[in-house]
This record gives sequence, C-alpha cells and structure tokens, in this order.
Amino acid sequence: MKAHVIGAGMAGLSAAVELANAGWAVSVAEGAARAGGRCRSYVDPQLGQMIDNGNHFVFSGNQAVNRFVGMIGTAKKLVGPDHADFTCHDLRDASRWVLRVNDGRIPWWVLSRSRRTPGTSFGEYAALIRMVMAGKTARIGDLVEQRGLFWDRVVEPMMLAVLNCPPAQGSAWLAGQFLRESFARGGKACRTMVATPTLDAAFVDPALDHLEARGAQLSFGRRLRAMTLAGDHVSALDFGDHHVEIAPGEAVILAVPPWIAADLVPGLVVPDRFCSILNAHFAIKPPKDAHPITAVIGGTAQWVLCHADRISVTISGADEVIDEDREDMAQRIWADCCAVLDFTAPRPRWQIVKEKRATFAATPEQNARRPGTATRWRNLFLAGDWTQTNLPATIEGALRSGAAAARLARAAQSV
Repeated sequence: MKAHVIGAGMAGLSAAVELANAGWAVSVAEGAARAGGRCRSYVDPQLGQMIDNGNHFVFSGNQAVNRFVGMIGTAKKLVGPDHADFTCHDLRDASRWVLRVNDGRIPWWVLSRSRRTPGTSFGEYAALIRMVMAGKTARIGDLVEQRGLFWDRVVEPMMLAVLNCPPAQGSAWLAGQFLRESFARGGKACRTMVATPTLDAAFVDPALDHLEARGAQLSFGRRLRAMTLAGDHVSALDFGDHHVEIAPGEAVILAVPPWIAADLVPGLVVPDRFCSILNAHFAIKPPKDAHPITAVIGGTAQWVLCHADRISVTISGADEVIDEDREDMAQRIWADCCAVLDFTAPRPRWQIVKEKRATFAATPEQNARRPGTATRWRNLFLAGDWTQTNLPATIEGALRSGAAAARLARAAQSV
C-alpha cells in the first residue's frame, strides 16, 4: 500500500501522518523549498528573529488539531488560557473588557452583564443561534443588524477573524458551523490556543520527523506539472524532470492550493475568489503583564499578540489595506499596539507579511464551489482547507481534510 501526497502544508502533512501510522509507504512531494504552506516559520533577517508568517489560532476543542498534535507528540506546544476569556479593547472610546464564556455547554454567560460584551443585551445573542440554524445560501448580513455595539464588538470582529472576508457578505452557514464546534460546546471547547514557540515547532518539524521515522520519502522544490489520467485512475505523475508511474492500488492525494488543483484536474470546480491577511511583527518585548491576545475594535490592528520577544498583529480580510504603503501601515499599527498595551515606545524594528490569497472568500457562492474529497478517479483524492470540510479556511479544516483523504484512500484500497 503506497500513497503519493502532493503538498506538505497542513492538509498534506495530516494525510501523510495518518497513512504512515496505518502502515502505508508514503512519499511527500512539495513544490516549495520547505514544508508548512501558509503555516510556516522562518528567521526574518529584518527582525533577526524566528517568526510565523501569520498569527494562526486554534481552539481547544478542535478535534482534528488535537488528533494531529497527539499523533506527532506536540500537544503541550499549544498554549492558552485556563478558561475561554477574550480580552477586548475598543480604541474609539478606550474601553476595555473581558468576554468570559463559562466552561459548560449551557451559555449562562450571556445572562451576565459582567461576562458579556458591554453595551450588548442578552436578546441580541439570539443572532448567533440564527447563524447555527442558517441555510447554505444565507449571509450574515441577512440575519444580524449591521449597526450598534453588538455588531461592532461581537459579530464583526469574531466573524472577520473566522471567515476572513467582510462579515456582512460572509456565509452564515459557515459561521454557524464554526459556532457549533466552539461556543455551542461551551468554554472548554473555545479556549484560544497558540503554537509555541512557533508553528514549525508545534505542527511542521515534528510531523516531518514522525514521517521520516516511519520511512516516508520527503522531497522539496519538486512541483507536480501534470498527471496522466487513464480511464478511472491516475496512472502517472509528471514532475518535469522525471515521471512517477502509479501502480494499481496506489493512491494520489492532491493537497495543493485550489488554483493549482484546477490546472491539474480536468473539470474541477474550485473557489476562485480569495481574501488576504496582513501580519505585522515588532521586535520588542511586550510590557510586563500584557494580555497574550487582545481583540481590537476601531483600529487598523484587529488582534494584538504578545510573544516573549515580539509583538505581532493580525489584520484579517485585509484587501482594502494590503497594497498601502508599508511604512505608513507599520506606523499606524504600532500606534494601535501602544494604545492597546498602554505603553509608549519608539517604533522598533518591524516587518509586515502579506498573504494576498490567504483563504477562499467565505461567501455562500464560493462555499458552493468547494469540491469534496473524492474525485471521479478512484485513486485520486483532494485535501486542503478549500475543499468541502464544512468549516471556513482554518488549520482545523486543513487537518480534517487530510485525514478525510487518508480515510478514503484506505477505503478504496480495501475494495
């Protein structure tokens, strides 16, 4: 039993680890020089520090994440608070608060003024239930009034982070799926976890070590150029400098970005609209006792993260600012950091990282274009957060897609 995994991002690594653990011979071919995809770490020469290309969060209740880090032995590298407490700062009036979700499934926190977001009423939170019950064609803007503090302080920042597109246009069904697997399961399932010290340390390098220990063949800088499709199966892979024949019973798992998959697979319909993310990093130690993560309302920054040796910022759905002058952006973001963290300091060394096609646009129309894992070729399977995972484009979705591809490959082999 052998599998050829094309792509070593989160989805490809998930599929490879699952199959290697099942005793399959696995080869992984990655077109880039290293693994990780959009969840990678590297030494930035401008900062002189190891940074992640993006500030990726996971939730404590993410089942695929927990399974994956359990298999590669890095569960302790996901660090977060003991309870689902979300620190928030509205720069428009300098107000600060902590949204505190109780641990159990019954959401009595929405009844408590001291736990829910200031200026919001208990009744407004029924909009979250409407999202959970929404159909696949509904938009968030159809279900929630797009004004007032509930929109500004709860719905917009939460769903912008989750969907990475303008929330009013975003899929209410995808938002509801996220809520089902997080807040609807209580605070124990939605503690915000961060990979420490880096994404590579928690997800990538240990996965590669795990695969090598099980005899997997790993190659980088090796891009798949074409596939030979004979009847109902893939019979060969063309990497340009050489071909790989696919023997009967061998599986091919395509874990590449959607635009690459569409070029390789005839007739494949994939999402074709994408949204960007901008991250900024500042080489300075945060103030003592600063909150690890703060949600920001009314500023350029949206999330401020405090690491041991730097302050990092995320701007989701960043299409409107992605092409602005870097120097101006760095200055504006740094001003937000100082306000949020309540300190004053000259702007330190900085870096801005742009991901222009970070995720598919999580609208109802684009969600409908997401393909399933199986294809009409019996030994070809798709993986990636852009496939139909029933979640927005997240680490959880990517890992889930890889596990699903591995599961279908094993099922096909047993037929």
